[in-house]
Amino acid sequence: MKKAFTMMELIFVIVVIGILAAVVIPRTGSNKLNEAAIQVVSHIRYTQHLAMVDDKFDTGDSVWYKKRWQIVFSTDDSYADNKPSYSIFYDKDADGTVDQSELAKNNLDQSRYLTGGLTGYSALNITNPSTFIGTSALNIGKSYGITDITLSSSCSTGTKIAFDNLGRPLKGPLNTYTSAYPSTRLISAQCTITLTDGTDNVIIAIEPETGYACILNSAGTDCL
Repeated sequence: MKKAFTMMELIFVIVVIGILAAVVIPRTGSNKLNEAAIQVVSHIRYTQHLAMVDDKFDTGDSVWYKKRWQIVFSTDDSYADNKPSYSIFYDKDADGTVDQSELAKNNLDQSRYLTGGLTGYSALNITNPSTFIGTSALNIGKSYGITDITLSSSCSTGTKIAFDNLGRPLKGPLNTYTSAYPSTRLISAQCTITLTDGTDNVIIAIEPETGYACILNSAGTDCL
């Protein structure tokens, strides 16, 4: 009765394992483009959550509706090293700009803000990593190799997307609103955000009314 492998059998097994590893590992390895898309979807949902639990309604403030939680995308901020990035904030002074004090905090590290870089604040300059107190992962250019972010015209009149207290997506920027619920500012058609790494792209969709965010399949027809 045979009780052990011969040397040739062991070599054969090792060769087969090596071939399988060479074929399988590249296919199961991380896909930076998809990882970036998953993160962006998660943060869109988090922005919607903040808008619903932190309603800015205030009868004593005539412009309260301009101060809702928003996510803003950027590709040309020098403090983000001019790479695609984004920030989550509420516009507490209703001026349309993002200030450090308006940024959401990182739940995993309350000493950091949810921004990939923000001009005007030395501590939010990602090109100085030793003093940077933003969240590097939100700089999806540096962290994931994303080369561009494109929003469809149904998303926004700029690069900001906001949510109301019901979780409905609104076209930004909010500081130009003249009333709390302008029907023309509700996102009424599927909003798409395209991330590209220069070779391939992934499309994220935000549905009207519900604000549900997901990654679309390669045909761009259904959520994965």
